[in-house]
Amino acid sequence: METFLRNLSATQQVAALFVLVFGLLAIVSTAAFLLTLRERRHPVHGEVWQEELRHFRGLLGTTWFMVVIFWIGWALGDAVATVLFALIAFLALREFITLSPTRRSDHRSLLLAFFVVLPVQFMLVATARFNFFTVFIPVYVFFAIPVASALADDPSHFLERNAKLQWGIMVCVYGLSHVPALLLLSFPGYEGKNAFLVFFLVATVQTCMLVQHLINRRLSATAPPADAGPEAPPAKGGLLRQLLRPRAPIAPHISRSFNWASWGVGMGVASFVGALLSFITPFRFWQAFTAALVACVAGSMGHLVMKALKRDRGIPNWGRKGVGVTGANGLLDRVDALCFAAPIFFHSVRWYFDA
Repeated sequence: METFLRNLSATQQVAALFVLVFGLLAIVSTAAFLLTLRERRHPVHGEVWQEELRHFRGLLGTTWFMVVIFWIGWALGDAVATVLFALIAFLALREFITLSPTRRSDHRSLLLAFFVVLPVQFMLVATARFNFFTVFIPVYVFFAIPVASALADDPSHFLERNAKLQWGIMVCVYGLSHVPALLLLSFPGYEGKNAFLVFFLVATVQTCMLVQHLINRRLSATAPPADAGPEAPPAKGGLLRQLLRPRAPIAPHISRSFNWASWGVGMGVASFVGALLSFITPFRFWQAFTAALVACVAGSMGHLVMKALKRDRGIPNWGRKGVGVTGANGLLDRVDALCFAAPIFFHSVRWYFDA
């Protein structure tokens, strides 16, 4: 079966994936929409369940966004895909900066970040200068930003201001620039199919986030109270649910939903999905499983880090529900996991296959 799927032409593989992915998303989205309508007309669940349904629909919206971005990049070619991700990086960085108080003396550094660093980084990607684009921001820009800030002659909160800008550039520009860079990697016998690597990355990371959310929310509904004690009756629903029942959150001040049980299930399911998608990649089954696992670990931990940033700023979301946030309407909520997963995935694949 795998040999047959690998032997399909790129056009045939694209057609099969198009039907599969958009078909599944359409079915799930329709079911979620019908559930929402039913709850509005005749509520049969409590507010907590309805809030979780709204959150799940938000995750579906993020998945739709990422899948549509992939297909646009595929349809319009490598050059347009690179420009598209440069625009996304620009909007994401703009959104990030809105949460970082700036001073008049920061204008030089901001102009350098938006109108020099960002376009140069994506130009290096477009020309496949991998050895330079991987160090341009972590080395050259890391030193250039504080120099520009020092020349403005404003020492007030100097370290904090520069660290925030450097961090924003690393996440929003450096991280996202590795997505179109996947289109230019070279694998023997894989010419013309690199867009599938982008799809593989997006599909596995989004699957991980969705499954982790669903497992945690579903199982927590049947878990006994945290203070029930060791003699509390086991949770209903069978041995598997008892084994996977969420324990106390690992970092409750950052995320009340992050725990090792649901995280592990998300990793396992997403990695297996990645293995099943091995036919569209240059990887074999276990190589695809490992590559998906690496991407999902990086993406999920990156999502947790971005939650910490939001908690630090006192907002629940980057977009409209946030406090005092302007810009790209919550774009960072959609791409935060990808910002961390893309560079780790890119360098792991390039190192292992010497691409």
